[in-house]
Amino acid sequence: MNLHLPDFAPVLPELTVMLMACAILVIDLFLPQERRHITYGLTQFTLLGGVALILVLATPDPRITFGGSYVADPLSDLLKSAVLLISAVVFLYARPYLQARELYKGEFYVLGLFGVLGMMVMISAHSLLTLYLGLELLALSLYALVAFNRDASAASESAMKYFVLGSIASGMLLYGMSLLYGITGSLNLTGVAAGIVAGLTSPDLNLALVFALAFVVVGIGFKLGAVPFHMWIPDVYHGAPTPVALFISAAPKIAGFAIAIRLLVDGLAPLQESWSGMLLVLAVLSLAIGNVVAIAQTNIKRMFAYSTIAHIGFVVMGLMVGNEQGYAAGMFYVLVYALMSAGGFGMIMLLSRKGFEADNLEDFKGLNDRSPWFAFVMLLLMFSMAGIPPTVGFYAKLAVLQSVIQADLIWLALFAVILSVIGAFYYLRVVKFMYFDKPVDDAPLTGSGDFNVVLSLNGLAMIALGLFPGVLMSLTAAVR
Repeated sequence: MNLHLPDFAPVLPELTVMLMACAILVIDLFLPQERRHITYGLTQFTLLGGVALILVLATPDPRITFGGSYVADPLSDLLKSAVLLISAVVFLYARPYLQARELYKGEFYVLGLFGVLGMMVMISAHSLLTLYLGLELLALSLYALVAFNRDASAASESAMKYFVLGSIASGMLLYGMSLLYGITGSLNLTGVAAGIVAGLTSPDLNLALVFALAFVVVGIGFKLGAVPFHMWIPDVYHGAPTPVALFISAAPKIAGFAIAIRLLVDGLAPLQESWSGMLLVLAVLSLAIGNVVAIAQTNIKRMFAYSTIAHIGFVVMGLMVGNEQGYAAGMFYVLVYALMSAGGFGMIMLLSRKGFEADNLEDFKGLNDRSPWFAFVMLLLMFSMAGIPPTVGFYAKLAVLQSVIQADLIWLALFAVILSVIGAFYYLRVVKFMYFDKPVDDAPLTGSGDFNVVLSLNGLAMIALGLFPGVLMSLTAAVR
């Protein structure tokens, strides 16, 4: 009997994050509170070291290992690098917020690293089992993070809602995967695709495939936050500590997009006509509900929640097209959205201080009088979210609309444009508060030096990527 060891080189980034998370967990136990910066430094070293490993190990050819359950390819390299970099920004933004509220604890960073590890496993999954394991590792970490502030009843309530709804969605996804395994006899995504092709000739298997596909799409829709599986997003964003809401709003959306690519495009490609129709419904509902309901919000975190739903509508539109151009446009959009969301929540944390949460729209009144520079940064972020040129949000929307038009879905492109114009109202309302209203609070802004620098770069990236969108667009087009 010959024992074949798997190739460990492609999984070195995941192994590094896992081992460092375990090491940080142990090291943090022996650190006094005044030396908690060591935990933070090790966490950032882990994330940036993971990016460096991915770049060093990157090759243009896909590498499949661990018996076909793991794949390292240009798509996974790009998305995992984005997850690691966005997570590093999230932890940097979170530090002064947590310090001011006596929440600066190692558990936040350890749970965050395990969540990042789950996302990396999801992105490189090449089997149904690996994908589900990564998904559950991420989900369990996020449930704990939402309830991280144990003294806040709103956080505990949000965590319970998230746990219950997330468990239902995970169960549906698992049931769909089990049906696929029963039909195709394979957990490997390539084997699943081959088994579906063979089973399409049987009427009985066709019905089972429809049920399996429906459950899979429900699970993906929940993880992305598409309507009608969006119920958890407003409550979780509102109730969770702001750094946790930022984390949930940014990096996991990239991983959710990767799930959709792996499951639908790689595993269920023979059923593209069916799942494209399902995604079309999700996209239309998400655009409509997200943009319209956001107008009625007075809490900016809830406004960002419904804004997320509307943005996911555009991402789903790109997937729904079902060709390489659509996938590249959807990927470009989800990466840009993660960057925009990071900046938006970063501004909320900048205006917040101990005993005060700047989570109402009125808290942004007169920001130009208090800090003209950060009012300009917020303006760039709001313009990008609204899709106003020359910010990168405009080009993200344009790329998706072009792919939809080339698929001869003119009515859908017009619908998306109309809803985007409606949605621009609630973004421009924030700009109006900043520049045309008097401040209701004259307290100084609380950001630290590194926080202010990174947040400024985050805002300037909106205009830089808008003026030179070809750099990121070419990357997303090359990996698909």
